[in-house]
Amino acid sequence: MDLKDFGRALRRYWLTVVVCALLGLVAASSASLLVRPTYNGQTQLFVAIQSTGSVAELQQGNTFTQARVQSYVQTAKTPIVLQPVIDSLGLDMTPASLAGKVSAKADPSTVLVTITATDPSPMRAAAIAQAIADSLINVVDDLESPASGAASPIKLSVVTPATAPSEPSSTDIKLSLAIGLIGGLGIGIVVTLARSALDTKVRSREDLSKVSNTPLLGGISFDSDAVKKPLLTQAAHQSPRAESFRQIRTNLQFANVNNKSKTMLVTSSLPGEGKSTTAINLAIAMSQAGQRVVLVDADLRRPTAANYLGLESSAGLTTALLGTASVEDLLQSWGDDQLYVLASGQIPPNPSELLGSAPMSRLLGKLEDEFDVVIIDAPPLIPVTDASVLAQLAGGVVMVVGSGKLKSQDLKKSMELLELVDAKLLGVVLNLLPTHGPDAYAQSYYSYISNTEQGSGEQSLLKTRTMNASHMKVGRRPRSRSASVQSHVAPRG
Repeated sequence: MDLKDFGRALRRYWLTVVVCALLGLVAASSASLLVRPTYNGQTQLFVAIQSTGSVAELQQGNTFTQARVQSYVQTAKTPIVLQPVIDSLGLDMTPASLAGKVSAKADPSTVLVTITATDPSPMRAAAIAQAIADSLINVVDDLESPASGAASPIKLSVVTPATAPSEPSSTDIKLSLAIGLIGGLGIGIVVTLARSALDTKVRSREDLSKVSNTPLLGGISFDSDAVKKPLLTQAAHQSPRAESFRQIRTNLQFANVNNKSKTMLVTSSLPGEGKSTTAINLAIAMSQAGQRVVLVDADLRRPTAANYLGLESSAGLTTALLGTASVEDLLQSWGDDQLYVLASGQIPPNPSELLGSAPMSRLLGKLEDEFDVVIIDAPPLIPVTDASVLAQLAGGVVMVVGSGKLKSQDLKKSMELLELVDAKLLGVVLNLLPTHGPDAYAQSYYSYISNTEQGSGEQSLLKTRTMNASHMKVGRRPRSRSASVQSHVAPRG
């Protein structure tokens, strides 16, 4: 994972990092409140040699004293010193347990011995430190006294008496919170990296590039208004959604420039990625550019085009394939542009066989002769074989990928299915992209109309337009029959 991927992972899972940091703060503050504070009582002893000799003798005695100091440091934690302290203070502990609460140290360059006692009570901590110092003085005096009964050559004196500390010696609350925050952030980053490594869903163009080098035709951001108003004509002309389909339309022209076939298949890997609404709106966008477009609803398992467009669905593709009626009589015009729709017709029991039949191939050839563009709304690739069968008849395939809905292994499997039938993949459309965050599809465009014109134009476009839908013969004036655009449900597969 490079630095760019790391930054994207942090932006994608920033909430995880924040939650872990807050949990670290809570844990640190709880530990600080639950842990009983301790206090350090401290005293210092000076070790001296009792001699009144020459300067050389004093120097030799000082060296001797420094050598003995380290022994006294070790002696301070022995039972011979600690037992008298326990007896004098009435402590309910053993010399070994008391030794765990006591520390003694000395600087090698000095003759000072520092004794520290730790206890939850500041008064008792000071009392223990002072008692140990007094006991050590007595023990050293006994140990260093000659057998003849003469005075000990070593003298220990208290230079800093122990006093009750006013502040606890336990970790400062601010330091604890800082440690908790840093620890929480560290855990959050580790969890984020783990989630990013385990997350195989395709969410952005970067994720797409890791699976395939297939060109990205464009991205469509998620729009909550599109749930009730899925059609391109129901969005403002200068809206990001409308601009996205215009961009996809332009990119498709370049992707399909060397292809003699006019038929374009729109599919997805799994249901729910928005391939039907993408096919419908792409057909609308191309017809708005002045092309004669026919949309064929070949999803014979879950047909939706007629429902979205407010057209009759009882007669259509299956009717033409069975020879019950000619395709010219089954086409329905929609909108003010040259867009025609061939609905699904009755749902057959054998969609795959019907779509791969010779009549289907002849039907597509006939439509290519009469129209500039033929767009087929096909079923998803993985659940059924319908799309793979149709892909062999189409000049190119457009794959719709729902951001955050499809795993990379599923996308790879879909592309392998297309390769098996030698289908030409024109590109990928990323659908349902977030509008903000690391996975947002950034795009910008300019409007050169005045604010007044733009406002009035958007209000006009946002109104539900009444569309005429009628049976027609290709190249002839359609017979008059009206159908209004109905309210629509959320986009389906």
